[in-house]
Amino acid sequence: MSALPTDYWENLPLGRQVRLIKRDENGLAAMAKPAGVLSHPNTPGDQPRALLTCAYDRDRECFAWRTPDGAEARLWLLNRLDSATSGVILAAASEAVARSIKENFARRQVTKVYQALVFGAPRAQQEVWRDRLAVEKRGGTIRTGPAGNIPAEAHCSVLRRRPGSPPLTLVQLDPKTGRSHQLRVQCARRGLPIVGDQTYGDFRLNREFAKATGCKRLFLHSLATRFSYALAGRTFDFSATAPLPAEFVTALEA
Repeated sequence: MSALPTDYWENLPLGRQVRLIKRDENGLAAMAKPAGVLSHPNTPGDQPRALLTCAYDRDRECFAWRTPDGAEARLWLLNRLDSATSGVILAAASEAVARSIKENFARRQVTKVYQALVFGAPRAQQEVWRDRLAVEKRGGTIRTGPAGNIPAEAHCSVLRRRPGSPPLTLVQLDPKTGRSHQLRVQCARRGLPIVGDQTYGDFRLNREFAKATGCKRLFLHSLATRFSYALAGRTFDFSATAPLPAEFVTALEA
């Protein structure tokens, strides 16, 4: 892998409130994406509200921009989060590293941990959720339903509860599969809609919550990612954590 310019990371055209939280010697990086920021622009007009505010090659799955000295720089996107979801998102400055990590994702060798604030409370402190989902893609829109033939599994653990009507519960979600909108649908199916979910959630409760708190975001956060990957005959470990946004704690203490 060719050496990166010494100021490569300092000159990343990061989007609004996007933070670089970790990088390793091979150019693998983790960023903390705020809610409302796109993982990548779908059109040139989307660039100001994307992870990086520059052009994106959908075929190569990488961002491209010009450095201050006029050279072209690239960053490969390794995973995606819905724009409404915050948290850890991965990228690589090398196409070789990107290929290696994507093979890990394909083999389900990447551990991802989410936290969510839901209306209601799970029946048990820890639960294993197994469903068969239907995922439909129309143009640029994805809709996932609870009745299909695509297996989905996630483990749910209760972290904190706030009594009320309905109660609020902070849960940790460990998906074992990576289906589109999987966690949002699995929560809703169990009568535990994620707070602020405008597609699969409880619209009345969302309105009441937003009116009481002034916060309209989706309360789903990609907290941590960890895995090992192979490159040039060696194995490297990587882990990254994006702290839970303050509004989660504020909602529980209100």
